[in-house]
Amino acid sequence: MKNNLLIALFLFLISLSQYSCVSSNKYKRIIVASSGKIESLDPARASTLKSLQLLSALGDTLYELNSEGELIPVLASGMPIFSKDKLQILINLKRNILFHDETSFNSNAIKFSFDRFKKIGTMNYILGNKIKSIETPSEFKVIINLNKPSSSVNGLLTSVNLTPISPTFYKSYSDRFLNDKFVGTGKYILKRFSNEIQIIDTNLNYWGDKPDNEGISIIGYSNSSSLFGALKSRQVDVLLSNSIDDIQRNELKSLSTNKEIKEGKSPATEISFISLRTNTYPFDNFNVRLAIAKSLNREFISDKVSYGLRQPSRSIVPPIYKKNKQELWPEYNPLEAKDLLQKEGYCDGTFLDFPLTYRSNVPADKLIALTWQEQIKSVLNECINIQLNGVESTTIYKNLNLGIYPAVILDWTGAYSDPEAYLAPLLSCSELEGENCIKGESVYSGSFWGSKRVESLFLESENLNGKERLAKLIEIETIASKSIPYIPIWLSSQKAWSQNQISKPIFNGAGIISMSDLKFINE
Repeated sequence: MKNNLLIALFLFLISLSQYSCVSSNKYKRIIVASSGKIESLDPARASTLKSLQLLSALGDTLYELNSEGELIPVLASGMPIFSKDKLQILINLKRNILFHDETSFNSNAIKFSFDRFKKIGTMNYILGNKIKSIETPSEFKVIINLNKPSSSVNGLLTSVNLTPISPTFYKSYSDRFLNDKFVGTGKYILKRFSNEIQIIDTNLNYWGDKPDNEGISIIGYSNSSSLFGALKSRQVDVLLSNSIDDIQRNELKSLSTNKEIKEGKSPATEISFISLRTNTYPFDNFNVRLAIAKSLNREFISDKVSYGLRQPSRSIVPPIYKKNKQELWPEYNPLEAKDLLQKEGYCDGTFLDFPLTYRSNVPADKLIALTWQEQIKSVLNECINIQLNGVESTTIYKNLNLGIYPAVILDWTGAYSDPEAYLAPLLSCSELEGENCIKGESVYSGSFWGSKRVESLFLESENLNGKERLAKLIEIETIASKSIPYIPIWLSSQKAWSQNQISKPIFNGAGIISMSDLKFINE
């Protein structure tokens, strides 16, 4: 209640200042409604889409990927230059770029930020064991030494998690972070940070094209009704969140069709899935995992929950990155599911009981859980008993690696435009005991599953390009699909909606909205 009052007061004050000068509104501050909390703005530790979204406005990367997957220099002054053995990458840097603290961006900033990520970064699959060291032969030249040739370097060089930060400012905070003092090179400067409100102002000293607005006020709402209501009542200019009820998403689609608002969307790059804890009962039993996978009717869930707006999927890699719609994971088949469960001693008076955890602040998650539970009752009522458990998403992400969730609904959008950005964070493992992952990314994704063959294929893929590399990555998914550490549900696009006096939201290929392109327009 207190947070809602603070938000209401903030919006009132903004409206007084903003709409008192209507003669020239092109560069006014834009109010964006969003959801969820930002636990960290530390590039080395940020993992949620909301935090990556804000980071992309506050900082720059060496390169960006365009819609065709081609590298575009940002902080770099040209394309990366590879040595003949592909073990060194020389990158020339742009000059006359300042951090928000007015210190100069240079090669030392790249080395500081990369070394810091290697030391404390939580998104380890981005770097993994790829980078051996960083050299700074001159102020505006950097050399990246690789442990081995890597075909996924594009992802490394474009990742928001490797956003350079000021070595001068963060010298005393190399292993921790001050969220309210972000110092990067980006188009915006952080002016206020709290769980509910983030305020960013235009960086007047920005080296490139300036934003088309004076700044952005990002307001966090606690539930979908508040988010939806804020846009409908015109309290906010833009709604940027997938955490709204699909009934409301459908209504917003209708409003955009009728040209009452504008709708922007990214390519379909967000996957939703169920993570199964494979190292303990009941999902340490393969037949049980297979039965559960075959009990999920994706088409029914998509139609009932999302009105068909989200595409049912039996893959953990979006088709756009595989260049095909190959669906590898088990299909819905309740008869086969029952047969498998009976073989394991269930049904006929013995129930497979397990808790299904969903993110309580993500409406679609709850509806997926309820719909699946309803579906199970109609076709496998004598075999399976699902108990629903709603937990706030921040808490879930903190606890995934503790192994306290037997089954949990999650989603993922890759940190860069490549199949590896989906496979590595879900399937890679650095320490294995059989198929039990002791240390690695699959621990942080809650499945605790791993495979020696998968690890060898990851290594093999690093030495390949094009179709040969893609074939190895598809083989990785094929192996995983036959072990079922996850159950894919559907595929979604990131979406945002704006009032008609605001430009249509534009997304990049990674599902990040371009804040600087948002502007007031006269129609």
